[in-house]
Amino acid sequence: MSADAHPRLADQLKGGLGAPICLTWELTYGCNLSCIHCLSSSGRRDPRELSTAEAMAVFDELHDLQVFYVNIGGGEPTIRADFYELVDYSVSRGVGVKFSTNGTTISPERARRLAGSDHVDVQVSLDGADAATNDAVRGAGSYAAARRAMDHLAAAGFGAFKISVVFTRANAGQLDELEALAAGYGAELRLTRLRPSGRGARSWAALHPTRDQQIALYHWLRDRPAVLTGDSFFHLSALGESLPGLNLCGAGRVVCLVDPVGDVYACPFVVHPRFRAGSVRDPGGFTRIWRRSGLFVELRQPSSAGACAVCGSYDACQGGCMAAKFFTGLPLDGPDPECVEGHGEAMLASLPAGPVPSPGAGHSAPVSFGGRRR
Repeated sequence: MSADAHPRLADQLKGGLGAPICLTWELTYGCNLSCIHCLSSSGRRDPRELSTAEAMAVFDELHDLQVFYVNIGGGEPTIRADFYELVDYSVSRGVGVKFSTNGTTISPERARRLAGSDHVDVQVSLDGADAATNDAVRGAGSYAAARRAMDHLAAAGFGAFKISVVFTRANAGQLDELEALAAGYGAELRLTRLRPSGRGARSWAALHPTRDQQIALYHWLRDRPAVLTGDSFFHLSALGESLPGLNLCGAGRVVCLVDPVGDVYACPFVVHPRFRAGSVRDPGGFTRIWRRSGLFVELRQPSSAGACAVCGSYDACQGGCMAAKFFTGLPLDGPDPECVEGHGEAMLASLPAGPVPSPGAGHSAPVSFGGRRR
């Protein structure tokens, strides 16, 4: 594809597609860990979770829409008693499954079952190359549990599972070690961005990477196109040549989120009433929401560069992440709080003190997550 084809593709995708390229589905808020950056503040299950039959009906819709795959997460999705039944059903309907797990339930037997499944991909979450770094974020014993899961998957001959890492200030110096760890398993390394969503709203100030760490990450990724990012770091493209991927915010355009109770949001990182598009339990189900919800129609309209219009890097970074702006109190047409040119940091400093949008109490221990501008 020629270099000038990419902007045309991006412009087309901004207008939305007839079906999402993929969607994230949090099957449960239940979790046996309490990670301090959890985007959904998981912990306790919600009694209103979609039933097995309701979940299968959504998979039927995804099949009819010709959705290629679904990203299943949580919480810890494998603690649902019907998890493997739902995975098998999705695959039988032609919808591939990628699921994220903390690894605590992946036994040798389950690893062998997964290794025998077609169109199923596994992402084991790990946030440090050693136990000290990882467990400070994910909880005591979580590093050992994740490594056991990887050992079981490797022994079962699963193939190239993924090691999924949230890039933070704490693990920024461990990228080479994490890359070597993945290579040792024949796995793929996947890096994602820390957002101030869920419990991450409280930990973001302490954990989000410094500007120097972001610049170093950009060059590290430029040298390693095989490292997966899921377009997490398109704001870094302002530094020069774009990173591999679509390099745009796909919220409500090519991706969205279904939560455990069936509510549909524009993206996994903006679970907030402002970005709720409807419920799969509503008449017309998921299909009507994707194609006709007022929120998604709004997000697919041409947008102004806003405060970023004066910056020569806007076409490269597209203004950055909507969720990162929203939950730090920045306007949606403003700069990303981690703008590598420093515009987001300057705007944050200029805002009057006051409350920022709260991601809510979530499903962890009852606590107020409302914050102040930093």
